[in-house]
Amino acid sequence: MDSLELRFFLFAVSTSAIYFAVTAIPNKNAALEERVVQLKQLSSHRSIIQLDNRKFNYYVKSVPRNYSIIIMLTALQSQRLCSSCSEASSEFEIVANSWRQSLAFSSALFFAMVDYDDSSDIFNTLHVGAAPAFIHFPPKGKRQPGDIMAIDSFGFSAEAIAKFVNDRTGIKIAIIRPINYVAAAPVLLAVVLLATLVYLKLDDLDFFYNKSIWAIATLAFILTMTSGQMWNYILDAPFVHRNPESGETLYVHPWSDSQLVVETYIVFALNAAVVIGIILLNEASAVKTDIGKRRIVALIGLGSVMFFFSVLMVIFRSKS
Repeated sequence: MDSLELRFFLFAVSTSAIYFAVTAIPNKNAALEERVVQLKQLSSHRSIIQLDNRKFNYYVKSVPRNYSIIIMLTALQSQRLCSSCSEASSEFEIVANSWRQSLAFSSALFFAMVDYDDSSDIFNTLHVGAAPAFIHFPPKGKRQPGDIMAIDSFGFSAEAIAKFVNDRTGIKIAIIRPINYVAAAPVLLAVVLLATLVYLKLDDLDFFYNKSIWAIATLAFILTMTSGQMWNYILDAPFVHRNPESGETLYVHPWSDSQLVVETYIVFALNAAVVIGIILLNEASAVKTDIGKRRIVALIGLGSVMFFFSVLMVIFRSKS
């Protein structure tokens, strides 16, 4: 092959390489657009997309991607004895539904689920040996250690999952929980009891002018609101959190923007103890009795305020 033929050959090879490289870009873009359209259609029927091996390879592992996917790996079949999987699945669905109802909803984020009995190969591929697990697949680059949610530290409440999504994608999801009609039953019962009391006491309404009754009722209302009972009613917070791996039961949620039902009861009791201490301090200075008794009452009140307020601070500082 002489120099002229060699140059012609190199020119042909270079031209072909450039042609295939240029034509491959539109093909990749078309494939990406097709995947996004299909993901939109799937998520329009249900906020969580069910993945098998084929869908996982096509929607999650295929490149390029311009969207994030949050995948929950679970084992919902009863024979798997995963007591926390069902609860975690419900919380995950709340997050996915909240995202679909959000004004910021877009094709930048999708939610998917893999059940072990349907696609155990995916568990093996991702080296996941326990369920439930939540993994973020970013649009570009490889997964980082932080893309696996640490549910042993933060739990799997909808608020915790939403915070994980925000940390990994920058997308903030406002959690919208369905109305809990069972939780409204105590409020309805209280209204009925109050109405019954008023009906039976129509001929004697002096208790309405009793300052002590109104003071106790007002204090109870304030303690209820400041301890987070309304949060429990609105967001249907879990009573306690059980670590799915260690089995440890948590009574205080580790995150500052979430809480447990039992935690609000603890805060209620501590706030009440602080209030009682303040009342004792006030009574010790106002009541004219033996100075020794007043001093004892004042010391008990001061000790109550200092001790229980310190416990409150310890609880609040333990939440990140």
